[in-house]
Amino acid sequence: MADFRKLRVWQAAHRLAIDTDRIAARMRGVGSATLRDQLIRAAMSVPTNIVEGSAHESAREFARFLRYSLASVTELEGHAQLARDLGMMTEVEFSGLSASVVDVRKMLHGLVKRLNTRDRQRVTGTG
Repeated sequence: MADFRKLRVWQAAHRLAIDTDRIAARMRGVGSATLRDQLIRAAMSVPTNIVEGSAHESAREFARFLRYSLASVTELEGHAQLARDLGMMTEVEFSGLSASVVDVRKMLHGLVKRLNTRDRQRVTGTG
């Protein structure tokens, strides 16, 4: 489909994964290892699915992988909420991560919508 590095959504998701990794590296406390791993896995899954989806020929397949990224960014949000509530992440860290999650989610939704429209136009011959 496209060079994933040029996609704004990939750039934002990549930054989100890096920021999450840096925050998770500072997490301490009993039981933090499992939550830290879950945070990192969810965060890294977001840009990875964008990359994998961009390698597919069809808009429909790309959109499918973007929906996986949406699920992962939502999972990340839930893990971050839990980390904050357990005192493993500061409010400032959580707020920054949450803002990035919202931005990435909006971009993913917009791109999925655009791809679905493009796919419908291809199938119906309109556009």
